[in-house]
Amino acid sequence: MVKRKSAYVCNDCGADYTKWQGQCGSCGVWNSLSEVRLSGPANKIKKNEGYTGARSEVQILNDIDLQHVPRIPSGMDEFDRVLGGGLVPGSAVLIGGHPGAGKSTLLLQVMCMLAKEMPALYVTGEESLQQVAMRATRLELPMESLQLFSETNVEDICNTAMKLQPKLLVVDSIQVVHMDDVQSAPGSVSQVRESAAYLIRYAKQTNTVLFLVGHVTKEGSLAGPKVLEHMIDTSIMLESTTDSRFRTLRGTKNRFGAINEIGVFAMLETGLKEVKNPSAIFLSRSEELAAGTLVTVIWEGTRPLLVELQALVDESSLGNPRRVAVGLDQNRLAMLLAVLHRHGGLHVGDQDVFINVVGGVKVTETSTDLALLMSVVSSFKDHVLAQDLIVFGEVGLTGEIRPVPNGQERIQEAAKHGFKKAIVPKSNMPKEPISGMEIIGVSKLADALEYLS
Repeated sequence: MVKRKSAYVCNDCGADYTKWQGQCGSCGVWNSLSEVRLSGPANKIKKNEGYTGARSEVQILNDIDLQHVPRIPSGMDEFDRVLGGGLVPGSAVLIGGHPGAGKSTLLLQVMCMLAKEMPALYVTGEESLQQVAMRATRLELPMESLQLFSETNVEDICNTAMKLQPKLLVVDSIQVVHMDDVQSAPGSVSQVRESAAYLIRYAKQTNTVLFLVGHVTKEGSLAGPKVLEHMIDTSIMLESTTDSRFRTLRGTKNRFGAINEIGVFAMLETGLKEVKNPSAIFLSRSEELAAGTLVTVIWEGTRPLLVELQALVDESSLGNPRRVAVGLDQNRLAMLLAVLHRHGGLHVGDQDVFINVVGGVKVTETSTDLALLMSVVSSFKDHVLAQDLIVFGEVGLTGEIRPVPNGQERIQEAAKHGFKKAIVPKSNMPKEPISGMEIIGVSKLADALEYLS
């Protein structure tokens, strides 16, 4: 009997070792190595069989024929935006999200609509065919063209797909499918790695659009080996909160478009409906304004979004005042409060500070620094800010207001929504005045705080 070889792969960085060890030498994470059974000679790819199914030749970069990559519109503009303009034949897309976020619902809607124009196959490994049909009936989707298949064996899935020749293939989910040659349970590092590689190879060879549904861990990251995110072409996450009916689809990797692009959907009884104007949702402000609320403009992917920041500053009854930030980086909040004390002359060391981004939006850029500090000062002084005011700008450790990318586009987006006044970094001042908009350029934090006095 031939002895099967094994390797030990790190779940975080993908480094492999010949024997198990407690700590990964590449990334330093403890207890992250899992055993991977190496395939035998019978499972090796043929000599001339690559990802594209064709022989590759050495070419000069300048001689390569640049052809327009065809895009398949999904019927949802927000979904196409995150994908970079539509579905690319031969691409592998990984969609993740928490349970109940709507991953299967979104893909079922897209597949049912596109199945009327091209052959599509939906493979379900977690639900029965009856359950999928019940969901489609509840969502009032067209059911006459989509082909369903309930299977967890990867070889059987690809063999069936070879017979049906679908242009679109969904595998729900990658954590439940398995290969017979891999001696481990479904969902393990080796099974996910080998199963994904087999499916991606099939998609590349047959020019099929492949969707893989992925589970997430309790920390919110994709379950399985990190190498899975390197193998696929596009990785998107469907984010949601337990108390919100809105879903945010965010792209974290895209070989065919911009990353950090987002699409906003509303979860209704008939499924996910795209939101054409997300800023209008995030700006559903109360008629009675209160101190500590302020609107800022963030940049997501290729478009600006207007969101509302809320700050609450209250005297603390604890020896260690709390610093809570929902939708923002809590460490950056502590740093900005120190800048406010040093360069703004306002001490909130004995106050509890709570920050919230309305609508469940997660802000990752630094353009909200100035708006955050001004909302904190507004709450502390109980000073109500004007309803038609927007503020954005990055705050440095020396109290300077640094420019942010796409400043003019942010101001124009605010003007479209009826805002009349803007406090922005001086370097982001537009060369030509914007009709109906008073723009104030500031270079220091102290200059911006003067408008609150």
